[in-house]
Order: sequence, then structure tokens, then C-alpha cells
Amino acid sequence: MGKTIRQLSEELKLSKQGINQRINSINGFRSKHTYKVKNHLEIDNQGVKMLANFDKQKRQERQPNRQAENDKDKNIDQILLKQLDVKDQQISKLQKSLDQQQQLQLTTLAENRQLKNHIQELSDLLESSSLTQKRQATKKNDNLSNRENPSNIKDKDDKQDKNYVADIDEKQKKIHKNKTNKSWWHFWT
Repeated sequence: MGKTIRQLSEELKLSKQGINQRINSINGFRSKHTYKVKNHLEIDNQGVKMLANFDKQKRQERQPNRQAENDKDKNIDQILLKQLDVKDQQISKLQKSLDQQQQLQLTTLAENRQLKNHIQELSDLLESSSLTQKRQATKKNDNLSNRENPSNIKDKDDKQDKNYVADIDEKQKKIHKNKTNKSWWHFWT
């Protein structure tokens, strides 16, 4: 024998509306488990059990959903962990490349400094050798001029005198040309 909604609400300690909500939430419940007796609705024994175990059923229905959600979360976590591993490997490779680049740059700077020092040493050596050569040349000239005899000096003086006379002649010719040019222009002005 079945129970009415009122009896069932007192037994389950729920309101009539709560019982009606449970009945409406189960598909096909009214057609399968309810029947009308006089002016009230009665629920058969199987329906009473279903309504009494409604919370358990809902939990069980939710539990597979939760299980599926947990499985999805686990899968997402695994995917994210794999991605993190890949990113960590990429970061370590980039860090190694950066370290190598910095070491290469430091060795290049050290080599540049060595080359600059070497160039400076070579230029210092060149300057000192050129100074030494100049000193030796002046010493040779001094030695040669001291060793010259008076006849060589006289020949040199004669040559210098001839050059001086030739220079004076040229200057006079230029002056004469300038005067003639000026005088010619003088007539036209």
C-alpha cells in the first residue's frame, strides 16, 4: 500500500513542496509511481523508496560527474606539468646559450686588450728605433763634417755662392717683368 504526500513529508521530515519538487525532478515518476485514491495522490512503495533515497541518488549521480571532472582536472594537470617540463628545458637551454655568449664576449675583450697592449709595445719599439736611427744619422753627419778637409768645404762654398747669384738674377728678372707690365697698363688707364 502506498503513502500520501503528507504522510511521506512527515516521515522524511520535508515540506509538501519539497516532496513535490523531488517528484517533479525525476523523469516519469508521476506516471509510473503515483495513483489517485479518492481526492488525494498516493505513491507506491517503490516510489517511496526512490523519494527516501533521493539524496543518495543525487549524490551518486553527482559523484560520477565529480569523478569525470576530477579525471579532466588530472589530465589538465598532467598536460600542464608536461608543458612546464618543456618550458624548463627551453629555459635551461637559453641560460646555457646566454652563459656561452657571455664567456665568448669576455674572451674577446681579453684578446682585444692583449692586442692593444701588443700594438702599443710595437709602436713604442718603432718610436725608439726611429729615434735611435736619427741619432745615429746625426752622429754620422757630425762625424763626416768633422772629417771633411778644407778643400771640400771650399767647393761647397763655391757652389752655394753660384746658387745665390742665380737666385738674385731670377728675382731681378721678375721685378723687371712686373715693372714693364705696370707701365704698359699705365698707358691705357
